[in-house]
Amino acid sequence: MITHSVESAIQSLEITRSEEIAAPIELVFESVLEQIGPGSEMPDGTPFPMKLEPWPGGRWYRDLGNNTGHLWAHVQVIKPPALLELCGPLFMSYPAVSHVQYRLKKATDKTTLQLTHKAMGLITPEHMEGVQMGWDYEFKKIREAAERRARELRKS
Repeated sequence: MITHSVESAIQSLEITRSEEIAAPIELVFESVLEQIGPGSEMPDGTPFPMKLEPWPGGRWYRDLGNNTGHLWAHVQVIKPPALLELCGPLFMSYPAVSHVQYRLKKATDKTTLQLTHKAMGLITPEHMEGVQMGWDYEFKKIREAAERRARELRKS
């Protein structure tokens, strides 16, 4: 049986965010990898087990154990400590694709972290509304981790 529907429309989203972080570029890049990988958590603090294979073509996926999980993306570009690009459906389990870019720029004693997330597909209204909150939380966690690492490095 073949059915046709004209109710679903292709949506697109674009989010850009830039923030200065008081830490060296290498520590910020490490903090990005940690936050989107093993340190990932939900905004309420619940662990959100993610794995990132940090090489071209590497997978970024939610690991639920026992060979179960959800592929979020593949590493499209990785150039430590300045660039990470990911391409895949991310959190969307329906016809959609995202491109996420983390670009880092070194300043004297700070790093500018810029995020660009572009997506297109049958994006649900819930995801359209919630994605900004998710990126806000992730940026907060990256900044906290990088600045904590920088303080620890200065103490030693």
